[in-house]
Amino acid sequence: MPIDPVCGMTVDEQTAPATAVHNGTTYYFCAPGCKRTFEKDPEAVLKGRPQGMGHAPVQPVTMMPRRAKPAVSAASTKPATVTIPIEGMSCASCVAKIEHGLSAVPGVSRAAVNLATEQATVEYQPGVTDPAAIQETIRSLGYTPVVSAAPAAQAMVSPESKKDRKQAAYRALKRRFWVAAALSVPVMLLGMSEHLGLPIPQAASFWLQLLLTTPVQFWAGWQFYKGAWAMARHGTTDMNTLIALGTSAAYGYSVAAAVTPGVFTAGGSTPQVYFDSSAAIITLILLGRVLEARAKGRTSEALTRLIGLQAKQARVIRDGRERDIPVEEVKVGDTVIVRPGEKVPVDGVILEGTSSLDESMLTGESIPVDKGPGDQVIGATLNKTGYFRFKATQVGADTALARIVRLVEEAQGSKPPIARLVDQVAAVFVPIVIAVALLTFGLWLAFGPAPAFTKALLNFVAVLIIACPCALGLATPTSIMVGIGRGAELGILIRGGAALEQARALTTVVLDKTGTLTTGELAVKEIVVRQEGWTREKLLQFAASAEQGSEHPIGEAIVKMARELRIALEPLKDFAAVPGHGIRATVKGQPVRVGNLRLMEVDGLKVASLEAETARLAEAGLTPMFVAARGTVVGVIAVADTVKKHAREAVSALKVMGLDVVMITGDNPRTAAAVAREVGIERVLAEVLPEAKASEVKRLQGEGRRVAMVGDGINDAPALAQADVGIAIGAGTDVAMEAADITLIGGDLRAVATAIQLSRATMRNIQQNLFAAFIYNVLLIPVAALGWLNPILAAAAMGASSVSVVTNALRLRFFTPTLAA
Repeated sequence: MPIDPVCGMTVDEQTAPATAVHNGTTYYFCAPGCKRTFEKDPEAVLKGRPQGMGHAPVQPVTMMPRRAKPAVSAASTKPATVTIPIEGMSCASCVAKIEHGLSAVPGVSRAAVNLATEQATVEYQPGVTDPAAIQETIRSLGYTPVVSAAPAAQAMVSPESKKDRKQAAYRALKRRFWVAAALSVPVMLLGMSEHLGLPIPQAASFWLQLLLTTPVQFWAGWQFYKGAWAMARHGTTDMNTLIALGTSAAYGYSVAAAVTPGVFTAGGSTPQVYFDSSAAIITLILLGRVLEARAKGRTSEALTRLIGLQAKQARVIRDGRERDIPVEEVKVGDTVIVRPGEKVPVDGVILEGTSSLDESMLTGESIPVDKGPGDQVIGATLNKTGYFRFKATQVGADTALARIVRLVEEAQGSKPPIARLVDQVAAVFVPIVIAVALLTFGLWLAFGPAPAFTKALLNFVAVLIIACPCALGLATPTSIMVGIGRGAELGILIRGGAALEQARALTTVVLDKTGTLTTGELAVKEIVVRQEGWTREKLLQFAASAEQGSEHPIGEAIVKMARELRIALEPLKDFAAVPGHGIRATVKGQPVRVGNLRLMEVDGLKVASLEAETARLAEAGLTPMFVAARGTVVGVIAVADTVKKHAREAVSALKVMGLDVVMITGDNPRTAAAVAREVGIERVLAEVLPEAKASEVKRLQGEGRRVAMVGDGINDAPALAQADVGIAIGAGTDVAMEAADITLIGGDLRAVATAIQLSRATMRNIQQNLFAAFIYNVLLIPVAALGWLNPILAAAAMGASSVSVVTNALRLRFFTPTLAA
C-alpha cells in the first residue's frame, strides 16, 4: 500500500480520505489535513521524506496497474506480541485513531488499544516490522510510547516501573489541579465583585483576572493544547480539541474585552469578561481527571496482587553451598530449598522431603495439598509445614504465575464485540460535536436576544465542554479490566472480552465425564464375598497382594484401598498379566486370579453364584472384577471412577441459571448413565470418541443452542475449539490451554457456574456504562445548545460522567458467585 508523504502512514488506495496529483504522480493521504500540508509545498514534503510507519520510504503511486507484491519470506516465523504503554490518550477517539494507524502498518496482524490501561497490545510479524517501527508509528500519530516495547515472551514485568510512572503522572496532574484551583478561586471572586460589593474598579478587576487566568489557561491547561495540536497536525480531532476550542474562545473574547474595552463601548455594548468560565472549566476538568486517574488505578488491583504473589528470594544449592539469590537469577535445573512458612519461588519437581502446600492463591482450593518426591510444585504457593528440596523446571516467564499474569494482561486489553459500537461512534463524535457547537453559535448570534454575541459564545463553549467521548472510551475497558481481574482472583482465567460476551448468551453446557465430572482415578466402591471362611479384609488382602505387580489402573485402585485400610500385603510370586482380562499370581502358595468374566471362563472357574450381584454392580456403572483362590471364585471387587466432590452442586447451579446440562463420554451407556444419575444430569451422549466430540457440539449448535464445552483441554481440544465458549479444567501448571476461551485453574467444577455468572455481571456492567455515557451526551448536548447549561456546570458534569463510569465498573471487584446446592 502507498504511504502518506506527510506523516508516513500507510494508506489504502480504495479508502484514502484524500488524494493529490503532483508531476503526474498520485499521492494518497490519511486525512485532509495531510493533503493541505502537502499542497502548500510538495517539493519540501517529498524532500523531507517521512520516517513514521516503520521507516518506510515514500512510495508514490501512479495510475498504472499494480504488480503483485513479492511474498514475504516469514512463513515460518511465528507472530510476536508487544505491549506498549502510551501517554497522551484521553478519549475513545484517541483509541480509534491509534488502532487504525497501527493496523495499517505492514506486518501488523492485530492492534488493540485500551484506554483504561493506557497501553497498546500489538501482534506483528518479525522480519516485516519491529517494536521500534511500531513505537515510531505511535509517535507519528501524536502520542508518546513511554518505554521500550518488550515481547510478551520475556520475563514477567515487575509492576514497580508501571506503578512509578503512573504515580508520577498522577502527582503531576494533582499539582496542576491544585495550582489551577488556587488561581481560579480569586478569579471567581473577582468575577462576582459587583455582586459581592468589592470596591475594585472594573478595569483593575479585568486585568487581575487576566493575570490570574493566563497560567491556568496555558500552564495547567497545556495538555489540552498539546493534544489538540497533535491531532490538528493530522487533520483530525479529539476530546482535547473540544476543551481547547471552548476555553480558548472564552479566554480570547475576555482578553479582547480587557485589553481593548473601547472597541466594545464604541459599538454600543458593555465589555464583559469570562475568565472565570475559562479558569473554572479547566480546573473542573482537571479535577475530573484526578478522580478518574485515582479510580482507574484501582481497576488493576487484582493484577497487581497476582504479580505480588511472586517470591522475591530463593535459596539454591550451588557449588555445594546454600545461597540466597533473587528469584530472577534461578536457573532451570537448580536445586532449590524451601523451609516451612516460605513461598515456593519457581515451578519444579520435589527431589526429597514432604510437606503440605497452600495453593489457594492460584487454584482457589482452600485445603492444603500434600506433596512428596516426584510431585510438582508451583511458584508463589506457600509451604505450610515440611522442609523439602526441589529441582527448578520452569523459571521467569515460563512459570505458572507468569503465564497467568500474561494471560490476564492480554485479556484485560481485549475488546468484546459490543465495543465496536463505541469505535464507530468515536470515529465521528468530535467532528459532529464541533459542527453542533458552530451551528449553536450561528443560530444564537442570528436569532438570540441581546447581547446575542455573548449568549452565542457561552452556549458555543457549553456544547464543546459538555460533550464527553472520554466516558464512551472508558465504558467498556474498565469493566473488562475489573471483571477479568476478579476472575483471576477466583481462579478463572478469561482469555478476552469476546469470551465474556459469548459466555453471557450460553444456553447449553456440555460436560466431559472423565477428568471433568469425575476425578479420572479408579477407586474400589464395593466388595462382595460369596465363600464361607472368607471376609472382606481377607479377600482384599489376597487380591491386592496379587495386584502388586500390576500397572493397570484397576490393580492400582485395589492396592491403594488395601493400604488405606492398613492391610498387610503378602509376598508375590509367578505374576502374569493377561491383557484385557486380568492377572494370575501366587499368594501364600495359593493360585490367585483377579479379572473379568472372560478370564474366569478361560480358567474354567464358575461364577454362577455371583451373576446377580455382578449384574447389579454393572447396572450401577461399576466394573466388577472376580477374585478366585484355590480354583474357586470367592468374591467380587467393584471399581469405578470417582465423581468429583462438588460435581452435583455444580450441575444444580447451572440448571438454576437456566442452562441445559449435557454429559459427553466415550464410556458405555450403562456406566455413563450411572454417573449422570449421581450428578443429576438427564441428557447423556455416550460412546463418543474424542474426535467425534466436536461433531456432537456442532450438532447441538445446529439445534440453535449456544454451547459451552467443558473438558480437560487435551483430548477435548477439538470440541473446546468448536464450542461457542471452550472451558478447560486446568491443573496448576497447565493454565495456558490454547483451545480454551476460559481456563479454570483448580479442579472445582463449580467454577463453571461462577465464570458464567461473572460474564453476565460484567456484560451487564458494560451495558450500564454505555447507556450512561450515551444518554449523558444525547440529553445534555441539546440542553447546552438551547442555552440551559452554564459552561462551568458543563465542565463539572463532563468530569462527573467519566468518574461515574469508572466507579460503576469498580463494583465488579465485589462480585461474589451465587451457587445453588
